[in-house]
Amino acid sequence: MDRPLIDVPILIAQTGPLDGLRWPIDVEIHIGRDPECNIVIPDRQVSRYHTRIFREENSVILEDLASKNGTFLNGKQITKPEKLQDGDFLQVALVQKFTFLSSDATMPLDQQFSDLQQPAQKQKKSRIRLDAKARRVWILNEEMIPPLSVPQFLLLKTLFDHQGEVVSRSDLVFAVWGSDRAVGVSEQALDALIRRLRERINLMDDTQEYITTVRGHGIRLENI
Repeated sequence: MDRPLIDVPILIAQTGPLDGLRWPIDVEIHIGRDPECNIVIPDRQVSRYHTRIFREENSVILEDLASKNGTFLNGKQITKPEKLQDGDFLQVALVQKFTFLSSDATMPLDQQFSDLQQPAQKQKKSRIRLDAKARRVWILNEEMIPPLSVPQFLLLKTLFDHQGEVVSRSDLVFAVWGSDRAVGVSEQALDALIRRLRERINLMDDTQEYITTVRGHGIRLENI
């Protein structure tokens, strides 16, 4: 029997005391120091009721609850409720960081870390590591913040799962856009996506070419 998919937006804690924990946003989530909050951060910099995240029609909204030390969205302190976008980076005071994943970024609950599926020797040599379930990426042990967009991550994961091998362009299109939408995807759209992924990786490590084009065959990830 297939495992159910997460069909609601997700909040994932990163770089803080709650690192690695995750919460589905069914209706709303209160974040604060008070034990009654859905997400409790036991730090004096965090107000008792600090931040609220709630669903409103087809959107997810981030709201600061008049906290003392502020709530930040993609590095900027918010002063009014803000609509969250997939991959947004949240911070409560200077204590806890989170990543927001929208429902269109869902993956099976029991999907294992891609890097842990690799042989131990290969893991040690790999410059890029992935957590497929949380859609997190590390390059040279430094996490990629803000996270990759959903298409960028699907592209990287497909190459990562076949690292060292050439993946055809058609296979990449199907992996990123799915069979229903693949027919309408242009060569230019794939090229633009590959370029943006290269740029994100190069910002963290430009000492080698990770994603190479093998003309007439496809794309390959060099991860050693």
